[in-house]
Amino acid sequence: MKIMILNGPNLNRLGKREPAIYGYETLEDVHNNLLRVAERYLAELDFRQSNHEGELVDWLHEAADKSYDGVVINPAAYTHTSVALHDAVAGIDVPVIEVHISNVHKREAFRHHSYLAPACLGQIVGLGTYGYELALQTLLQKGESSC
Repeated sequence: MKIMILNGPNLNRLGKREPAIYGYETLEDVHNNLLRVAERYLAELDFRQSNHEGELVDWLHEAADKSYDGVVINPAAYTHTSVALHDAVAGIDVPVIEVHISNVHKREAFRHHSYLAPACLGQIVGLGTYGYELALQTLLQKGESSC
């Protein structure tokens, strides 16, 4: 199985940016944790981060065009603003799970709405970086059961 992990704007600052909200783990820590999960399933991960909306759209298209088995995406602030990301997720035949480190529903009102959620298989919020692992395990287990 091959899973793409996409990270949106400012997640390159994870561990430094607002640690009271996002914690002290870095994006490299998240990647390493996911590699351990993937290893148990003999799965391949493609881990990426961009601060640019169009690049995230291109990567979602690539996930479909190159037959990835799933995508875990933390669209970060684009969650609340990007119809383009919604359309990219809706327009591919690859299961996508949306992840947020913080509980967006306990934060500012503008963070309560996700443009992506209606197009995604599911959404995990508020479980810290462990949410990435849960999303990955879900995609890997779904993939195993369809073999």
